[in-house]
Amino acid sequence: MNSQFTKYAFLTGAAYFCCMAIAHYFGIKVPLLFVYFDTPYYAYQDKIISFAVCAYIALFYSAAQHRAVALNAIVVLAITVLGLSSVNTSSALASVLKEGQSTMPYWWQTAAIAVYLLILVFLYIKDGKDS
Repeated sequence: MNSQFTKYAFLTGAAYFCCMAIAHYFGIKVPLLFVYFDTPYYAYQDKIISFAVCAYIALFYSAAQHRAVALNAIVVLAITVLGLSSVNTSSALASVLKEGQSTMPYWWQTAAIAVYLLILVFLYIKDGKDS
């Protein structure tokens, strides 16, 4: 069973992804809700991302309610961190950046998501030991 703290940690993720989905749907390009906030984009792609993020919302909400789902949410978030890291180092991203434009803002956002991931892993392990 998830502790109250773990439950709220997952609900926080669901709320974050809800805000991300809204930002992508309406094209509100702000850091943290839009990792690549200052790169060229196509509006239709962001609409697709907003719908895909709904799966994260449902997954994290379910993980808050049911410990059996929590590990799935953790694994998906870990894959997301790896995916963002891959994009951050890709030639595809480099090709759309302006001369001298740094990838550091994207790395900071990736790191923030990774810290959240580590918190979830810690809470998941702690809850497992406490039960």
